[in-house]
Amino acid sequence: MPAKKSQNITSIPHINILLLIVGTRGDVQPFIALGQILLAAGHRVRLATHETFRKFVRRNGLEFFPLAGDPAELMSFMVKNSGIIPSISSIAAGDLTKSRDIITDILASTWRACTVEDDETGQSFTAEAIIANPPSYGHIHCAQKLQIPLHIMFTMPWSPTTAFPHPLVNVDYSKASIEKVNMLSYSAIEMFTWSSMRDIVNEFRNQILGLPALHSRQATYIMIDERVPYTYCWSPSLVPKPNDWASHINVSGFFFLDHDVTADTKQPDDLIKFLGLNNNHHHHHHRNESSSPIIYIGFGSITGHDSDRILQVVLEALKKTGYRAVLCGLAKDDDKLPKNVLKIGNVSHDWLFPH
Repeated sequence: MPAKKSQNITSIPHINILLLIVGTRGDVQPFIALGQILLAAGHRVRLATHETFRKFVRRNGLEFFPLAGDPAELMSFMVKNSGIIPSISSIAAGDLTKSRDIITDILASTWRACTVEDDETGQSFTAEAIIANPPSYGHIHCAQKLQIPLHIMFTMPWSPTTAFPHPLVNVDYSKASIEKVNMLSYSAIEMFTWSSMRDIVNEFRNQILGLPALHSRQATYIMIDERVPYTYCWSPSLVPKPNDWASHINVSGFFFLDHDVTADTKQPDDLIKFLGLNNNHHHHHHRNESSSPIIYIGFGSITGHDSDRILQVVLEALKKTGYRAVLCGLAKDDDKLPKNVLKIGNVSHDWLFPH
């Protein structure tokens, strides 16, 4: 028999692909890049993420569907609790109840993202494959209900390994070997996550999806047992693929968005004024050189229990140096900021940092 030719890419069927992404701009942007590649290959691509990213997604040529949850609130909860494991002070503050409500809403919205028509065009949509990041939670359950493929992609390691611990666990190496502690950190996160969300997830499976409830062993090992493929979008030169990751877990390199179209649109007037520009897209040619240098200070949406103190440190440093700053994240809307600091929201980094 003649050797089988490698599959021609044009023979791959064109399908409806749902990208389910929970997180901040840094989580969403790589998937816009991925979505554009899938679109160019002939697939229909819907990116389901938080409402705040609607324009960012649509203007870069992808279909959008709103997922529940405010990324700033989610990240605040994660940071305060070093992950999903709630601290006593956090429980006392009612954060856990709040986060459970958010997760309930996110789960329900992941199913709608699979099956509900486009909220702007009215075009119907049914997912035929799901690409998701781990914090979107509903991915495996929706894929099971629809009997469609699931592929997890993420910017942080989420697969058990002896090489390094789970990024959300504060590890203590005094009690056991580094390898053992690292490996156990992943199951610890799975177990704690499951114990705090079991009723929510099973209610979602029962009432919304019509699926049987999962018991703890099934739930904590479902991704491993099902050999769900994982792709980690960082450079293997930065963190090589650990030897104990199987063949369905890969490190691909970064996903870069070549050109963010939102960089070409009109930017907020207060930012234009603060930077001393006219509203010209090629703003690096029009900067008022007489003004003091401007620094970008970005915390994304990662705000934690120490955000007030960190903000004071930043403001003090700016006061001492005389620099002006554009501040992304950290400050709350009602924080009084000095004249040399401007708080910005979801602004294109391509526009802020022309290169």
